[in-house]
Amino acid sequence: MAEENFTVVTKFILLGLTDWAELKVVLFVLFLVIYAVTLVGNLGMILLIYITPKLHTPMYCFLSCLSFVDACYSSAIAPKMLTNLVVVKGTISFSACMAQHLCFGIFVTTEGFLLSVMAYDRYVAIVNPLLYTIAMPKRKCAGLVAGSWICGIINLLIHTISLGKLSFCRLNVVNHFFCDIPSLLKLSCSDTSMNELMLSVFSGVIAMATFLTVIISYMFIAVAILRILSAAGRQKAFSTCASHLTAVTIFYGTLSFSYIQPSSQYSVEQEKMVSVFYTLVIPMLNPLIYSLRNKEVKDAVRRAIEMKYSL
Repeated sequence: MAEENFTVVTKFILLGLTDWAELKVVLFVLFLVIYAVTLVGNLGMILLIYITPKLHTPMYCFLSCLSFVDACYSSAIAPKMLTNLVVVKGTISFSACMAQHLCFGIFVTTEGFLLSVMAYDRYVAIVNPLLYTIAMPKRKCAGLVAGSWICGIINLLIHTISLGKLSFCRLNVVNHFFCDIPSLLKLSCSDTSMNELMLSVFSGVIAMATFLTVIISYMFIAVAILRILSAAGRQKAFSTCASHLTAVTIFYGTLSFSYIQPSSQYSVEQEKMVSVFYTLVIPMLNPLIYSLRNKEVKDAVRRAIEMKYSL
């Protein structure tokens, strides 16, 4: 019995969203459509920016990077989630679970940094429009994007290495639809206090730093917009920020509900629903937000369609 209790876990069972077979079919179709729209929307946005010379500006460089991150972090979750909806018991190997946790964490952390970089970019564009291209050269843009990726990778490597040192024995049922680090820490038979402390500190510092960058940037942007004399000028300046501000609000609002609100105030089922939103729905919404609320993107889409039909 002692040997059985300390059997090393080689795979995890993901309970998923529901046990109802009928509901699993509905969810499979729904999430498949969401994932397909996510890939088409984000990869389409990248292609549109690439083929449209007018969109070869720092703002759209960052947007194409954001679209790539959205496509990647949705792909870290959706394929396995869809597979587990059509099998009797959803399982994932220990190594695959660690890889999923690493990839998703890198992409979602990088997205947070990219959104703060995009807020800074909007600040430079509105406060100093005539010197925008000089203030944001290609080398600086590449450095900001690379810095976002490096911060995301370092953060998750630290957590993953720390997680890999823990022992998992006997308990292997994850009450979630993906390998979320808080759910995995609950299953470890090692002391996880240091892991929990690191998770809280790193997540808090990163969230605070990126969110404050966004807030401070938009405070300066608001002041700059109020100084614009013409109503048309103010409207144009605000419209360039509206899409990004919407994406930021949805992203941070959802994560705040999931990670900042005390767990005693909502059930595991509610947590899963919120997780669905930030893992699958937000990556689908971002390209729609930027395409529907951005005149330059809509014009580029129209020209691309007209070019296709003229061939």
